[in-house]
Amino acid sequence: MTDTYTRFIRSAPGSLLAKQTGLPRPSRLPRRGDRPEVLGPVVVLGDSPGADQLARLLLAEGHDVRRRFEELRSVGSVIAVLDEVASPADLGPILLPLSSAMRSLAPGSRVVTISRPATGADPAQDAARGGVEGFLRSLAHEMRGGGTANGIQVADGVGLDAPAVVGALRFLLSARSAFVAGQLVTVTTADGSATEDRSAPFAGRTVLVTGAARGIGEAIARTFAADGAQLVLLDVPGAGTELARLANELRATPVQLDVTAEGAGQRLVDFLRERSLTLDAIVLNAGITRDKMFANMTPGHWDPVLAVNITSQITLTEALIEAGDVLGAAPRVVSLASTSGVAGNKGQTNYAASKAGVITFVGALAEQLAPLGGTANAVAPGFIETEMTERMPPLNREVARRVNSLQQGGLPVDVAEAIGFLASDEAGGLRGQTLRVCGQNIVGR
Repeated sequence: MTDTYTRFIRSAPGSLLAKQTGLPRPSRLPRRGDRPEVLGPVVVLGDSPGADQLARLLLAEGHDVRRRFEELRSVGSVIAVLDEVASPADLGPILLPLSSAMRSLAPGSRVVTISRPATGADPAQDAARGGVEGFLRSLAHEMRGGGTANGIQVADGVGLDAPAVVGALRFLLSARSAFVAGQLVTVTTADGSATEDRSAPFAGRTVLVTGAARGIGEAIARTFAADGAQLVLLDVPGAGTELARLANELRATPVQLDVTAEGAGQRLVDFLRERSLTLDAIVLNAGITRDKMFANMTPGHWDPVLAVNITSQITLTEALIEAGDVLGAAPRVVSLASTSGVAGNKGQTNYAASKAGVITFVGALAEQLAPLGGTANAVAPGFIETEMTERMPPLNREVARRVNSLQQGGLPVDVAEAIGFLASDEAGGLRGQTLRVCGQNIVGR
């Protein structure tokens, strides 16, 4: 799904015009299957024990790992390990070697920083740790050729070999993170477990996807199916035809249910019990828009959006947790938020309120699920090429595509890949977070 402008600008006449005028030139983004899982050579920067540990881990997996840029004509990935910086003066010696190698980064390259979050205990140390964030967010704007820069913050006391650190690193280095740029993933605990079969990470696991019949929900379902999951696909009765078609294709179990209906949570619990289904992961994707300037907002525009986008998430998860017997060990919940919930958006006070609610909801839900070994996190898409965004006014749509570091809209599969990572065994150390899939959109952070 490529927009008309991008198709033209990638043609010979379009490329020449862009070069002459400075028009945006969106690069092709590598996605799953387009390149090796980790693009090499991989250069690991830093001299801490953690840097050595990660270099050994990647070497053991068969990757071409280097500690310097010398004699490399092309670089696929860079990992800057800054876990032991004690003052801002420590940043330059680790990061500056990358400056002279920027022109050697391959198309679709990846830069990942690994650092610790500020704690308030040491001003100089916190300044250095905060500096890493500013560096990577700015670097992400400078990446070219579809390359991205992202960071992993690892809580003090958690080793760099923790499952969530390694899992986040693999995700951010891979083509699965194509539309994730300028973002920080924070690993708070050493929980989680290594994925035994990375070709089918959800084999033997059951995943519920709401709002599954079309758009992003359909992409989520297809991605989990490709990764071996048994699927329970839920959507409103009005989408029954599309839902049945998709369920038949993916050999999934369809559920026609209005998530806002009274007793919807209990009906879902009863449905699962009748079929002896236990959920290992829940993806709360169901959502609607009713855009209107607030001066013209009515209960008819406001109430349905809040009911579908956030209240249904609360009621469904409450029912599933209270039932006790329909959740597997260490359940994963991933909710769909939005960049509108991060920074707001004109004409979307209702939608932004609902999605900001999702962002705070997963933090509270993560606390509830922690005793079960479970997690709750959210994904906040930016501009994604869907039927919904296709209905935007043409000028607004074109601007929305270009105001991110990658200068293009994302695809539904980009959202699905991020959800798959957060729902994985490895991501047990991530709790209550919101990962933006927006190409580093200029709104908010």
